[in-house]
Amino acid sequence: MTLSNTRTSFLLLVGTLFGAGYLPKAPGTWGSLLFLPFIYASYLLGGYIGLILLTIVASMLSLISAPAAIKLLGPDPGEFVMDECAGQALVFALYLPLFGVELNILHLLGGFVLFRLFDITKPLGIKAVEKFRGKYGILYDDLLAGFYASLSLTAIMYISTLF
Repeated sequence: MTLSNTRTSFLLLVGTLFGAGYLPKAPGTWGSLLFLPFIYASYLLGGYIGLILLTIVASMLSLISAPAAIKLLGPDPGEFVMDECAGQALVFALYLPLFGVELNILHLLGGFVLFRLFDITKPLGIKAVEKFRGKYGILYDDLLAGFYASLSLTAIMYISTLF
C-alpha cells in the first residue's frame, strides 16, 4: 500500500466517522446519532466555545476528507457522514447561546430530530445548496439544515416556556 493509498484510506475512515457511514439504512442518521456524545462531551469540556470549536473541526474534517470519499465512492456518497456531524454540531453551537440554557437530553434529542428532518426533506433552499458540486456542496447543505434546525429548536423551546 502506498502512502497516497494509506492517506486516502485514513481520510475515508474519518469521513465515514470511523465506519458509522457503513451502517445499514440511513447512514446520515446513524452518523448524526453517533456524533451526539461528541457534542455533549464538547459542551461539558468547553461550553459554547467547545461546541463552536467542534463545529469548526467537523467542518474542516469534512472538507479535508470529502475528496477521498468522492474519489472512492462517487459524488456525495451516503457513507460519508462527517458533513452530517458538522451540521448536527452547528445546531447546538447556535442554539445554546441564543437560548441561554444548559444542554440536556431533551435538547439533544430535539436537535437531532429537527436536524434530520431538515437534512432529509431539504426545504428552504437546502436542496439548491446541495446542488453545488464537490466538497462544498456536500458540507453546505448540512450546515444550512443545522442552521434551520437550531432556529426551530430555539422557537420550540421559547414557545414551551410560555405555557
